[in-house]
Amino acid sequence: MTDWDKRFLKLAKHISKWSKDPSTQVGCVVVGPDRELRSTGFNGLPRGIEDNDQRLNNREIKYPLICHAEENAIMHAARIGMSLKDCTAYVTWPPCTRCARSLIQAGISTIVYPKDIEIPDRWMEDFNLSLNMLKEANISLKTG
Repeated sequence: MTDWDKRFLKLAKHISKWSKDPSTQVGCVVVGPDRELRSTGFNGLPRGIEDNDQRLNNREIKYPLICHAEENAIMHAARIGMSLKDCTAYVTWPPCTRCARSLIQAGISTIVYPKDIEIPDRWMEDFNLSLNMLKEANISLKTG
C-alpha cells in the first residue's frame, strides 16, 4: 500500500465520523487517476430526511432508509456532474453487494479498504458475495 493509499484511507476514516449511525460509521473517498478528490460520502439518511433516534436505533426502519457511504459518494458525484470512471474508491469497510453493484456501474476501477477490521457475522455472507462480484467485474481490490 502506498503512502497515498494510506492518506486517502485516513481521510475516509475521518469522513466516516460524520455519520450519525450509532452502530456503524463508514466513509468513502473517490479519487481520480491523478490523485484528485472526486467525491466523498458517509452512511446516513438522505438529504432532508430527519436523523432521529427512532430511525437510527431500529434496524428494521434504518436499513431501508439509509444510504451507504459508497452510494452517497456516487450520488453526490452524479448530482454535480462528476464522472467516477476509472477512479479509485477508498472505503472504511469492504463494500456490500448493494454498493458493489453501484461501484461497478459507476466505473470504479480500484477499491481500497482496511485489512484489519472486525466485520459482524451478519455481514460476512454478503461481503463474500460482493468481493466475488467485484473480482468477476475485474475491479482491482487492495487492502492494507
